[in-house]
Amino acid sequence: MQIRLSDHFTYKRLLRFTLPSVVTMIIASVYSVVDGLFVSNLVGAMALSAINIAFPVAMIIGSVGFMLGTGGSALVAKTLGEGKKELANQYFSMLIYSMLIIGGILTALSLIFVRPIMQFAGASALLMEDCVIYGAILLAGSVPFMLQVSFQNFFVVNEKPILGLVLSIASGVTNMALDYVFIAVLKMGVAGAALATVMGYVVGGGIPLIYFAKKRDHGLQLVKTKFYGKQLLQAASNGSSELMSNISASLISILYNIQLMEVIGENGVAAYSVMMYVDFAFLAAFLGFSSGSAPVVSYQYGAGNYAELKSVFRKSVTIIGFVSIAMVTVSEIVSHPLSSVFVGYDKELLDMTVHGFRIFSVGYLFSGINIYASSFFTALCNGPLSAFLSFTRTLLFRGGMVILLPMLLGLDGIWGAIIVAEVLGLTGSVSCLVKNKKKYHYY
Repeated sequence: MQIRLSDHFTYKRLLRFTLPSVVTMIIASVYSVVDGLFVSNLVGAMALSAINIAFPVAMIIGSVGFMLGTGGSALVAKTLGEGKKELANQYFSMLIYSMLIIGGILTALSLIFVRPIMQFAGASALLMEDCVIYGAILLAGSVPFMLQVSFQNFFVVNEKPILGLVLSIASGVTNMALDYVFIAVLKMGVAGAALATVMGYVVGGGIPLIYFAKKRDHGLQLVKTKFYGKQLLQAASNGSSELMSNISASLISILYNIQLMEVIGENGVAAYSVMMYVDFAFLAAFLGFSSGSAPVVSYQYGAGNYAELKSVFRKSVTIIGFVSIAMVTVSEIVSHPLSSVFVGYDKELLDMTVHGFRIFSVGYLFSGINIYASSFFTALCNGPLSAFLSFTRTLLFRGGMVILLPMLLGLDGIWGAIIVAEVLGLTGSVSCLVKNKKKYHYY
């Protein structure tokens, strides 16, 4: 039985509705994980370090897709909740067309300056050529990536999360299969890894574009529209937290790489790469749940159904609390076997990775509610507050700790920076949730 945004959500129904988004986000994280797995074992640790330096740069450009997808889906869901279906389709179409134009411009500019960008990102002379090759190919695929991440949000608004999941699986399988062909069979190295990733983006972004372009009697579809400047700015404002979060996360990754190169060298970047691959998959669960439940929040808020809004909020916080505890427990248990899959061929690098990951993973205890709080305010169309939470948690707190703690604790300070940053972020998240509960009637 299809679940609709207007339904009453029990725990079971909320989990069923958000599960496709959770799985979709986890599968999306497979892109970089599979690249890293093949590159580390078949090319080497230095190549692994190179893709970890280049990948955050490409994500900065692609973050426009997260911004317009998340912010735009909140706007479209709210408009649907108000009973304005035709206007919702026009907003949806305008957002997708705008994304194509913006993405094309950003892609061209980034490709022109790819080498100095990689130098800024911390690439040493030893890693530069691999960084440029991997980064240029990934940047060339920015538009399909933007489409993929934005359409996943709109599939949920369209009450078709399972279709989004199927397409995510298809793009993930494409990436994995081509990774094997390009890296293991054709020996294309980092270029093969990047090309396989972009082909996955094309599947995940191109097929939904065709799907939404087809005419149908119900649901979202791409239609002839006009430029709604105010609504585009509103969507950008609503999604500014996701933009800020993704840009900040990429900048923090760059800062980590720079600090690790300074403290311990290329092996430190390789160890951090492994942690980031596991981190992508674990945080994807929080991101998937938050983005999956956001259209429900937007719809109920737009419809003025505050009783259901309160119910969804309380259930969501409870679910995230249990999952956070489970994640830390699992991380401590599997840190060694997971690290062995990537760098088991180098005992010194493996020991460093396991030790660092056991410190790093404690941050999951606090990150879930921080991610949800930011997404929750985006769903309520309060983009500035959501962006403030994302900025302080990621760029301000985490960036500050990555710079400060190594001065006091050395390498362990780099691994532990996330814990202090997430605790500080939790203070801000809880304060904002308490302060705004009467304004939005969610508690």
